[in-house]
Amino acid sequence: MRFIHTLIPALALMLAMAAQAQQPQRLELCVACHGPQGNSQNPQFPSLAGQPKVFMENQLVLIREGLRDIPAMKGVLDGLKDADLIVLAKYFSEQVPVPLSTPVDAERYERGKVLARSMLCGTCHLPDYKGREQMPRLAGQHETFLRAVMEEYRDKPGPGRDTVMTNALGGLNNQHLDDLAHFLAHVK
Repeated sequence: MRFIHTLIPALALMLAMAAQAQQPQRLELCVACHGPQGNSQNPQFPSLAGQPKVFMENQLVLIREGLRDIPAMKGVLDGLKDADLIVLAKYFSEQVPVPLSTPVDAERYERGKVLARSMLCGTCHLPDYKGREQMPRLAGQHETFLRAVMEEYRDKPGPGRDTVMTNALGGLNNQHLDDLAHFLAHVK
């Protein structure tokens, strides 16, 4: 009987260590900004949970190679091989996005919804805005993050930026961006 009492905790410890060993490299750095299981709790950082795997792989390579200038990411991916980035992308793509609990402004939501439909955002990002392949999930991202990224696409095209998005957002004013970000942040 004593043997079983010793064996069970030892097995539990071994399983915990094995699970930790299977976690992607640098995961602890990712969750520091992007939140537990990739669900960001900081409105300035995107949630990675549920992002399409191919999108994540591409972005991680662009960031590692310095083709996407994200100051907060400088050096974080240095030394990681493509295989490591694929493991990270797979991990986050398999996580379940947690819906935001911020209040919805019905008028802004509706204006953003109309704008998203008229701009055909769902054509690339899918009608539920959850993304696919190389297109990111927009649904449920933080409004602050979405607004900042859309403004960057509109006003500061550069290396690693999608020119389709620059063109799509080019004619929008700040109120349009605000409404669109509000809508997308609250899509479940």
